[in-house]
Amino acid sequence: MIPPQKLEQLARQLADNLPPGLKAGAEDFELKARTLLQSQLMKLDLVSREEFDRQTAVLAKTRAMVEALEARLAQLEQADKSAAE
Repeated sequence: MIPPQKLEQLARQLADNLPPGLKAGAEDFELKARTLLQSQLMKLDLVSREEFDRQTAVLAKTRAMVEALEARLAQLEQADKSAAE
């Protein structure tokens, strides 16, 4: 999930880039922009950095296990082939 500070910063940047005539409503705009951004981002299927890193580690471990099993299978197939000759 995106930290609230990032949402506030993004909403502030949007408000700062409003034309001068609209600056009076900038505070209201900033609040509405933050709310809108937060609601739209909640709809996205996002994971936290911690969860992403955890799943990356699981994937790396699984990949290593598959490679080890493939190597072991190749050894067994070679031994079976040698025994059959």
